[in-house]
Amino acid sequence: MPRDLKIPAQRHPEKAHRAETPRLKKPDWIRVKAPSGQGYSETRAIMRAHNLTTVCEEAGCPNVGECWSQGHATMMIMGEICTRGCTFCNVATGRPDALDVFEPGRVADAVKKLGLSHVVITSVDRDDVADGGAEHIAQTIRATRRQAPGTTIEVLTPDFLKCAPSSLETVVAARPDVFNHNLETVPGLYPEVRPGARYFHSLRILQRVKELNPTMFTKSGIMVGLGETRQAVHQVMDDMRAADVDFITIGQYLQPTARHHAVDRYVTPEEFAAYEKAAWGKGFSMVSATPLTRSSYHAGDDFARLKAARDAKFA
Repeated sequence: MPRDLKIPAQRHPEKAHRAETPRLKKPDWIRVKAPSGQGYSETRAIMRAHNLTTVCEEAGCPNVGECWSQGHATMMIMGEICTRGCTFCNVATGRPDALDVFEPGRVADAVKKLGLSHVVITSVDRDDVADGGAEHIAQTIRATRRQAPGTTIEVLTPDFLKCAPSSLETVVAARPDVFNHNLETVPGLYPEVRPGARYFHSLRILQRVKELNPTMFTKSGIMVGLGETRQAVHQVMDDMRAADVDFITIGQYLQPTARHHAVDRYVTPEEFAAYEKAAWGKGFSMVSATPLTRSSYHAGDDFARLKAARDAKFA
């Protein structure tokens, strides 16, 4: 059995040898209200009726209550089980089921029923599939275009590390409005935090998207509070700009369980404001840097501002 294909539906069994790490107390600025309300319940019901998975739930996003109450949900396609074992992520690691050929249609129908103006579609890593799931992602984009032609589409993709270059080309050819691939952390922490990935490969993906389609918006994000230095964060910003990334997100890492990578520290709102100011200064077209920032948090509003700024520039 390949090393990265574990017994299914377990939360990172390869981390079982780790001693449980005492968690730092969350500061007031990181606390959120428990999910509730009619909007939340209605969104949850639509997800269940369409047998869909969301990263909001699987990754334990702190913003799920706010987003779902407004009818916003980030679709996670290609199953609930990932073939990677990143130490920051709460998605189960294991041997996934076969891809569901009916899933793209269900996603599209849910987007239509939710009445979304903007949807974020992400996925698990599928190293067990020859193209990494690229065609499945493309089919989901096309199905959503047919069902909800007025909805803008943002994809948050895997790294296609073990696939041919044509995998990335397949996704770009489906013409999402935003191509997002997260670097997640600084390169020095990859062996510990993202052991199945390669920093410069992920960076090259973002650069390659612009080569394939110079007009496509690109986006990437990192977490802080994992043990990185400020200098390393600034270097990641510079690397992103060298790859012509349009939009950067920076958010606080939150430890899902005691067996995941420990929170090194809680970055203050003032430090996030400094990162935001620096990112604007480095030439990003859109920046979101707050403790609760996530890739899909307020993604629709941010995309609208990003597009309006570009339209005004070339008017």
